[in-house]
Amino acid sequence: MPDLIASVTVQDIRFPTSLEKDGSDAMNKAPDYSSPYVTVTTQAGLIGHGITFTVGRGNNIVASSFGPDIEVIFSDFAGFCEVTHHVKTRSDPLWKLLVDMEPEKLVSTIDFRYLEDALTKEEAIAILKSMQEGKAEREKEMKENGYPAYTTSCAWLGYSDEKIIRLCEEAMAEGFTRFKMKVGSDLQDDKRRAQILRQTMKPEHLLMVDANQKWEVQEAIDWMRELVHFNITWIEEPTSPDDVLGHAEISKALKPLGIGVATGEQCQNRVMFKQFLKSGAMQFCQIDSCRLGGVNENLAVILMAKKYGVPVCPHGGGVGLCEYIQHLSLFDYIAVSGSLENSCSDVVLHLYSHYKQIIFFSSFNGYSQVPGYSIDMKSTSLEEFEWPTGKERQDLFQKGIYKPDNEAIGPLWYLYN
Repeated sequence: MPDLIASVTVQDIRFPTSLEKDGSDAMNKAPDYSSPYVTVTTQAGLIGHGITFTVGRGNNIVASSFGPDIEVIFSDFAGFCEVTHHVKTRSDPLWKLLVDMEPEKLVSTIDFRYLEDALTKEEAIAILKSMQEGKAEREKEMKENGYPAYTTSCAWLGYSDEKIIRLCEEAMAEGFTRFKMKVGSDLQDDKRRAQILRQTMKPEHLLMVDANQKWEVQEAIDWMRELVHFNITWIEEPTSPDDVLGHAEISKALKPLGIGVATGEQCQNRVMFKQFLKSGAMQFCQIDSCRLGGVNENLAVILMAKKYGVPVCPHGGGVGLCEYIQHLSLFDYIAVSGSLENSCSDVVLHLYSHYKQIIFFSSFNGYSQVPGYSIDMKSTSLEEFEWPTGKERQDLFQKGIYKPDNEAIGPLWYLYN
């Protein structure tokens, strides 16, 4: 007899990251990293958790979508619920479940509608079967060494020069060799901050930049030509995330400069990824665990990226995203790509302590050893940061930093800057 959902609860969880300008970029000057936190309990007593990611204002709107019509939402994620069930009952972390699945079984969980001109079921099965050899060795490698990671935590747009230097030096001491800097608001300021990073980093270290959709197409090309001498690996989200042709034009213009285009964190479906991959509009594929339709759709993109020879570098950075993407990165390397060339995963360390399972070590993503998707948040964090009743939030209300009767206003100091 199938197990059924017995209850669903949703909490509006918000962290005041804007106070230290953590997460600040060209489009979001003062984000409060937040998530609707969903707990699903089945009749058999299984408990699962899930999130999506927002930057504060509007988090309540997303959370409230899990209301009377919850069955409509869950019907769209039946495949993911099935995967979650198997993870829990088999006592496997998600990445291990995926790695161990027979190719035909795994491919059967993927919706190939509108993808067959880019990737067929038969091609997907062939890719997975071709990577069976060496899979055990790659899994052993990941358990011993972890998956290579880069950090954005050193160079959010709102950080002072002194903070950038200090955090960069600390990251290097932890073993990081890949760094990402936010850009896009002021060209001269970007040049100055890039110079600071390059002077602090070692010459062989990689530097990526992220404009968070700030520019027009030609503006992106011109801006990156001005930054080329800083030896940039990629420009992330240079323009509208929906503009496939624009990204293709930028990619073509920057290729002679040795700069790739990374995008995908705002891609809302597998068909968009198909267009980016087929047109050569992305050189780094940035899937996002909370943007696509669950694990199943991300599997389709990972397999397409393999066919088109584009490395998968998942987007993290927000609440819980780094916890999620470890599973996708491990599956990609062990079962699909078999290569770490040009591949790395996003690590942001300022919120990981709120989760029960800490998965990071040094400059590499660790690997989960417990069932599920690594998104169980500590009860103390839920109590402190739930909006608007949490202890931490109440303290910020009393200090006048946030206004409780109109959450859309957000941090008061931001209104006057």
